[in-house]
Amino acid sequence: QLQLVESGGGLVQPGGSLRLSCAASRFTLDNYAVAWFRRAPGKEREAISCINNRATISHYADSVKDRFAISRDNAKNTIYLQMNGLKFEDTAVYYCARAWRPGPNICTVAPDYYDLWGQGTQVIVSS
Repeated sequence: QLQLVESGGGLVQPGGSLRLSCAASRFTLDNYAVAWFRRAPGKEREAISCINNRATISHYADSVKDRFAISRDNAKNTIYLQMNGLKFEDTAVYYCARAWRPGPNICTVAPDYYDLWGQGTQVIVSS
């Protein structure tokens, strides 16, 4: 079955860094836009970043802009989220999601645009 598998979460101190990975299984990710979302305890899901199929367009939520960076390695069929300067409020379960159709060359953080979701990876920022 088609899957997205996130990894790289963990416990980190404020100001620290983590790199999350989102690996595709049983399909090729290179022609799809991909997004990262997160859900913090007691809060609604938040869209934080997306990248288009050609890696020429990306978008970030204001809460993570200038701290997080999304990228993709099509040879490895994997999307990454580099997270720097982590804050307590970044504590959440992070999910990657694949667009419902290949192409076109856009990036959106609208959840309805994504139909395949990973199981999530936990990030805890704590001193």
